[in-house]
Order: sequence, then C-alpha cells, then structure tokens
Amino acid sequence: MGARPRRTTAVSRTASTLYASPTDVATYGEYTIRQDPADPRPLYRFAGRLTADGSSGYRAEPGRYHLYSGWFCPWAQRVTLQLALHGLDDVISVSYVDNSRDARGWAFRETNGPDPVNGFLLLRDAYEATEPGFDGHVSVPTLWDRETRRVVSNDFVTLGIDIATQFGAWSTGADTYPEHLRVEIAELDAWIGPAINRGAHRATRDDAARAALLDAFARLDTRLADAHHLVGGQLTEADLRLWVSLVRYRGRAHDLDRLPPLSDYPNLWAYARRLYQLPAFQATTDVRTFADAAALLPGWNTPPAA
Repeated sequence: MGARPRRTTAVSRTASTLYASPTDVATYGEYTIRQDPADPRPLYRFAGRLTADGSSGYRAEPGRYHLYSGWFCPWAQRVTLQLALHGLDDVISVSYVDNSRDARGWAFRETNGPDPVNGFLLLRDAYEATEPGFDGHVSVPTLWDRETRRVVSNDFVTLGIDIATQFGAWSTGADTYPEHLRVEIAELDAWIGPAINRGAHRATRDDAARAALLDAFARLDTRLADAHHLVGGQLTEADLRLWVSLVRYRGRAHDLDRLPPLSDYPNLWAYARRLYQLPAFQATTDVRTFADAAALLPGWNTPPAA
C-alpha cells in the first residue's frame, strides 16, 4: 500500500485574522440552539453517509474529508477513536475547535489552532456554507467534504460506524463494528446510552438519574468480571461508546462529593484503565479539557493487574 495523500486547502487569511475573538458571553449571550419550533428536521441535521463504493454520493477516499472535533466532547471522541484505531489519521484530517463557546457557537482560537481547511473563524461558518441561514445545532464532530464544499454529517453515531466499516482499503484491519456483533452492540447502547452517556451529568442533581447510573455501573461490573471487553471478546464500538463517558466521569470538582469513584466497581475500573493503556485512547484524550488532570490522571495511568 502506497503513501496516503493528504489534500490541503490554503488558508489565505493573515495571521491576525486566523482566530475568532475570545469567548464573550456578556456581549453575545449563552449558546442556544436556534431552530424554528415548527421545523421537523432532527437536531443533528446533516446525516450523509460515507460508502466504499460511493453509492451514497460520498465515496470513502483519502484526503477528501476533514473532521472538525473537540477534545472536550465524548461524542466527538468516539469518532477520533475510530480514526486512530483504524490508522486513518492521514486519510481523514482532523482539527479541533476551542473548548469554550458563547452564542456564536464553537470557534477556532489559538488554543487548538486555526481551521486548516477553510480558514473559518466559527464552526457555524461551515454550516452556513452548507445551508445559508442555518438555524439548527452547531456541534462536534462535524465532517466536511472538500470536494463538494459542504458538511456531510454531524451525526456522531453513523460517522463512527462509517469510518469503522467503509475505509477498509486504508485501514489497519481493525474490526470494531463486526456484523455478527451489531445487534448486541445496539442492545447494550439501549441502556448504557440513557443511563451513562446521557445520564452521568444529571446524576449529581437528579435522584432517578443517579440510581440508573449506579445500577448500570453495577451491571457492567458483573459483566466485566471475567471479560476484558463488552461483547465478543474483542474491542468494538460498544467499548468506545462506554469508555468516552467513563473517562469523563467525576471530571468536575463538585462531582467528587456527589458521585462514588469508579474504583467502587473494581472490574469496571480495571476495564477502563486497561483501555486507557492503548495508544489510540491516550492519543485522542486530553484530560485537561474536561477534568482536573492532576487529580484524575494518576489513577488512570496505573495499569490494572493482568
């Protein structure tokens, strides 16, 4: 297999105009989703699919796509993990928005560098280029197509699946979404998603959410008593979906007093640390963007017993 080409688009802005101005809630207000209540379209409006044969209109090929991501975001990390595990970092380029936002939405600032593809100052600019007058949710991850110059998708679920299944010609050969395990992955997501992925941030103030979260942890602790992965004895999309929430668990200072540590669930805690030892997990994680790294990292950096 030859070298993977990387397409680039020159950014013509001067250095002084590469970045958005600092986050300023006092001037612009808090971020809210600007969408007409009568608009029936989904929150994650762009749902184009990547296909190996191009039948979707978006052929899987090197250098064509760019992923706008955010270090802080668990949904975005699902996708960057797929890229890293499949060795596709030079097939789909990635850049990161700043970690804070005001009503303008996510922006490009010096913290993580400029937009290397279009020179946009705000991620909203990509959405406006795709749909003038865009009034929906501006989110990461967002996949941009250099060829059609539009957003392909901001659907983090299908993006991860397409990266895992449609880029085999350039992949390391990892199989993180095997066909025979897809039903079981979906069944797990049906209760892990609400209880942990979407419930952990509510658990400090909502008794029902807390009960559901801790029940899910207990179920997982039992499930992982004699297994290193959630399904099929191998690393799959199910592990990625769970892990990005585990690493962010208790990341805020006030969570420490209100939620039990993962170490209360020894099998789940060992599982989480075991995955963190893998290069792809470390390379796609910046703890500083969602937690007190000094307090969190020492425990995560300790590998579990074999």
